[in-house]
Amino acid sequence: MEVINLGESNSILNRFVAELRDVTIQTDSLRFRRNIERIGEIMAYEISKRFAYEVKDISSPLGIAPMSIPQDQVVISTILRAGLPYHQGFLSYLDNAQNAFVSAYRKYKDRLNFDIHIEYIASPRISDKTLIITDPMLATGSSMELAYEALLTKGTPAHIHVASIIASKQAVDLLTKRMPDNTTIWLAAIDPELDDHSYIVPGLGDAGDLAYGEKE
Repeated sequence: MEVINLGESNSILNRFVAELRDVTIQTDSLRFRRNIERIGEIMAYEISKRFAYEVKDISSPLGIAPMSIPQDQVVISTILRAGLPYHQGFLSYLDNAQNAFVSAYRKYKDRLNFDIHIEYIASPRISDKTLIITDPMLATGSSMELAYEALLTKGTPAHIHVASIIASKQAVDLLTKRMPDNTTIWLAAIDPELDDHSYIVPGLGDAGDLAYGEKE
């Protein structure tokens, strides 16, 4: 198990995360979605460095060029709905990947307590493939854990990459205990705590609402 926090290094990634958090910029939902997508592109690039590669001879108009080409069979999975622009960022770079979608939502028992429910899954077979599970926010980590368990009905992957933007320390601790050893967790920021509603603090608010509008 490995946890990689890309936000610990200075890069343009940190600007995009800062804009996601900024209340003066969050009112522009188009920019909010685009910044999530950009972070997905950066994450996809970083994760691709871990793939297996094979050198192949590529014919150009003027000769043969030996090129290292990734060999992993990749499945990109996202947790609806805030994960959609994030998923698109990954797919823009990993354009030959297969795709999976899982719905996971909080069903509140009262104002502060809730259960996580999975109602929908659409996925190809994932056996022996590289599975990337994307979700912009990891608050408690429970949605990610249940989404992975639902995806296991489609087979057992060779390696799992959990890719998020902002995670609470609590979520990171949970997933490092519950996910398999062949898991790599990729993050852009780790925040210290959750509030009484299990929202990440300082976080950025409700990513789904900011991306697509408030829900009832």
